Amino acid sequence: MDTIFNNTEVAFALKSDTELDRAYFLFKMISNEPLVRIGTAVTNFALKAHLPVDGLIRATVFDHFCGGVNEMDCLKVVDNMYTKGVSSVLDYSVEGKEEEAQFDAALAMTLKTVEFAKERQAIPFAVFKPTGLGRLDLYTKIGAKQALSDAEQAEWNRVKERFEIICKTAHDKDVALLIDAEESWMQDAADDLVEEMMLKYNKEKVIVFNTLQMYRWDRLDYLKGLHERAQARGFHIGMKIVRGAYMEKEHKRAEEKGYPTPICATKQATDDNYNAAIDYMMQHIDTMAIFAGTHNEESSYKLMEMQASNGISKNDQRIWFGQLYGMSDNISYNLAENNYNVAKYLPFGPVRDVMPYLIRRAEENTSVAGQTSRELNLLKTERERRKLK
Repeated sequence: MDTIFNNTEVAFALKSDTELDRAYFLFKMISNEPLVRIGTAVTNFALKAHLPVDGLIRATVFDHFCGGVNEMDCLKVVDNMYTKGVSSVLDYSVEGKEEEAQFDAALAMTLKTVEFAKERQAIPFAVFKPTGLGRLDLYTKIGAKQALSDAEQAEWNRVKERFEIICKTAHDKDVALLIDAEESWMQDAADDLVEEMMLKYNKEKVIVFNTLQMYRWDRLDYLKGLHERAQARGFHIGMKIVRGAYMEKEHKRAEEKGYPTPICATKQATDDNYNAAIDYMMQHIDTMAIFAGTHNEESSYKLMEMQASNGISKNDQRIWFGQLYGMSDNISYNLAENNYNVAKYLPFGPVRDVMPYLIRRAEENTSVAGQTSRELNLLKTERERRKLK
């Protein structure tokens, strides 16, 4: 298969010279692990002390990785990307909330993004995080099959109701819905809830997607078990397949609590697991839909090759590629240039509320071998190409 991901002219066509320089500066900073640690600590201190740093954050890291402070703010970015065939997934990236009013606010915002997706071809999916609708500790308790108090049961019923409202609305409006995965210790409860929604709303085709983090060695078996249940009960499976986002936290908790880590032993094992999940879903694509969330070029090529060898058109609606806004533009824009379905996750929310997400992005980039250096090399190549024009 032709290599397409080195074309920096296509990858950065939407970036001005100034934006290109900013991106290069940001990834240069992120490549320095001690600097990321210091920057994270300083930023957290500044936010807790209510220092006036919002403007600085917005002008640098926020505007590179986020679409805006609210959904309307994002539309300029959405429309701009769509001129190059890259769609958007509006992701309300406010994390770590604990109160019912905050969960109700996340529900309202998610419903708003479903409406946005219904109205705009450039936004083919809506998305939410399970802990946006309920407390992580509550999911954990339910996943561990612990008894709930009456108050906790009432709280869980409200979480289930929020899921139901969003999934029914997405189904009624014919909008595909991605549900993110989170820490392993809360995921069992979320998986059961998402499966209920699939059973209800994926009868004809995929509306509801769960997420599999393939750095977990048990996820392929989970997918196969889910497929058996889907065949028996007559529903379709939608999955966003990713490598994972909580590795250090997972290792640390496993060590503290004395259980085996749920994470694959090596990076290669994670890669193999990821590719095996994609392969399994492609074998059953008649009743499945894939959102391949990856910044890995090799995995992207593998899926492209599977589509070609199985005679599946590049823009078949059952197969989407996804990357995060501000990262891997060489994959996103070159896929779109070659007529594949591709969507960028476009985080948004108040600057201070989105900082936990941004800090996680910086830490992940630092810890993923090769990711930041690849970004830097591509940006450097494009800067040099423009100078020679």
